Amino acid sequence: MKLLGNVVMRIVATFVASALGVIGAGSVAGQVSGLDIPIWFSATMGGIMAVAKVVELLSLAFLEDGKLSRAEIDAAFRQTIALKDVAPEEAPKPKK
Repeated sequence: MKLLGNVVMRIVATFVASALGVIGAGSVAGQVSGLDIPIWFSATMGGIMAVAKVVELLSLAFLEDGKLSRAEIDAAFRQTIALKDVAPEEAPKPKK
């Protein structure tokens, strides 16, 4: 059950991160095209598209063997956002 809660919270985070990124693009596109596209609609569509991608990857992993491992879940979310794959910075070594 703890794993399910983690997946749900990560899906919510994916929605929010993607929705926020689309808000600016939606408002610019609305200004340029002359169409009245509400900001909330742009944000909702961006979030739904990101969540759909994650759910699709989780479904494909589940179809393979009927189970979802922690590694498969991590891989599905890694496809959407890869901020934590950055190599850690090393502290400068003190001079002797």
